[in-house]
Amino acid sequence: QVQFVESGGGLVQPGGSLRISCAASGFAFSNSAMAWYRQAPGKERELVAGITNIGRTNYADSVKGRFTISRDNAKNTVYLQMNSLKPEDTAVYYCRTSYKPDYWGQGTQVTVSS
Repeated sequence: QVQFVESGGGLVQPGGSLRISCAASGFAFSNSAMAWYRQAPGKERELVAGITNIGRTNYADSVKGRFTISRDNAKNTVYLQMNSLKPEDTAVYYCRTSYKPDYWGQGTQVTVSS
């Protein structure tokens, strides 16, 4: 059974940095594309960053140059390093896999506020 445990969220000031993690299980992680999505209150869930099984990455225009997605196949974990955070980055961040695209975990809350 596919499982995600998202962690690392919290409160950070504008301009600050945060690294969030998604520990995955229940599927062939190393063969699967992974992605981070986020959802702010009253808004649709949106793609933030993706990484393929061979390490190719893509980013939403709103986070390019500030966020970096990476993966550690030995740990079955995908990371999102978030720098130069803005209040508009405030959202619940979710992990997603190509293996089971409709599955969502609980997410981790990121709040950017002074």
